[in-house]
Amino acid sequence: MVGLPTASANASVTASASLEPGAGGVVVVALRGDWRRSEALRAGAQVLGDLRAAKPAGVRVEAAGLEGWDSGLIAVLVRLRAYCADGGIPLDIAALPAGAARLLALASAVPERKAAHGAARAPLLARIGEASLARAGRLGGTVRLLGQVVLAFSAFLRGRARYRPEDLWRTVEETGARALPIVGIITLLIGLILAFIGAVQLEQFGASIYVADLVGLAMTREMAAVMTAIVLAGRTGAAFAAQLGTMQGNEEIDALETLGIPPVEFLVLPRMLALGLMMPVLYVYGCFIGLFGGFLVGTGMLHLSVAAYVDRTQASVHMDDFMIGFVKSVVFGLVVAFAGCQRGIEAGRSAAGVGLATTQAVVSAIVYIIAIDALFAVLLNVLGI
Repeated sequence: MVGLPTASANASVTASASLEPGAGGVVVVALRGDWRRSEALRAGAQVLGDLRAAKPAGVRVEAAGLEGWDSGLIAVLVRLRAYCADGGIPLDIAALPAGAARLLALASAVPERKAAHGAARAPLLARIGEASLARAGRLGGTVRLLGQVVLAFSAFLRGRARYRPEDLWRTVEETGARALPIVGIITLLIGLILAFIGAVQLEQFGASIYVADLVGLAMTREMAAVMTAIVLAGRTGAAFAAQLGTMQGNEEIDALETLGIPPVEFLVLPRMLALGLMMPVLYVYGCFIGLFGGFLVGTGMLHLSVAAYVDRTQASVHMDDFMIGFVKSVVFGLVVAFAGCQRGIEAGRSAAGVGLATTQAVVSAIVYIIAIDALFAVLLNVLGI
């Protein structure tokens, strides 16, 4: 065969390639020697220069004399493929080693970044939403996390949420059974206070028996749910913020994202489920303890009979009143958990950041509780319930 210019003929260079004419104007690139690192790149540059001078109708790569190769050979082949693609020249690489062929295919599978003017634009509503969230600051972060929580609950209902059930049950125990003493003490004192306030006023009119109405309706519709939620905001919401804030500082949340595990599903969802389940239970428990506190004042201080007080309570408190408080307790539980998790995820990566997140979690939860309770009051008044 008639030899064309030889690439990298210098004996000090291990990698070499010769261009040999083939049938139909095809040029054969015969690789020889050890194609590694800088030698491969120098030889490859010479091969591309010779090919441009030869102006072939096609290119076929032969590797019978190839003794070794690494990523340097792949880089040369990528440039050779680009040259052939730009000129519309057929390229035959069937003779390459299997490993080199796979790496070359993998390199070609990575799409090039499109120019900014050619990139597909997001839908109008998506762009408006992103711009609004970017300008909304902290409110934007709250809305974004709320959307992630909604998606996590949707995945949970479909049975596809990624979380550990043992984490859920451990959180149920921590937020439920261990909160009974403090919730019992607070609601008992609230019941006593309401009964004392009512007794002072109602005794002036000889209507002491209506203390049962006051305590019963106040505890079932308002105070049991609100006070239990505030207690859990300080006890459980702060704990959630401290836990997630510490994980944020230790980069554990970043590690979950790196592993492809959504932090909202793995960390936030079990906590919201646990508090959403246990808050109604604590509400019912707090209701009865608060009613018992009013009963103690009514029978002890006002000298009402046990039967009269119980009958009056049963006549004034209906299942609708319990259901109003029950629904409030579910909402309050979710809100307290959301506030604690939100502040924990947003915490800084320091001890001071964890402390600040804990404080913000309690304050945010209490504000949310009072605001939502006010909305319930307006809604119930409009509905006449």
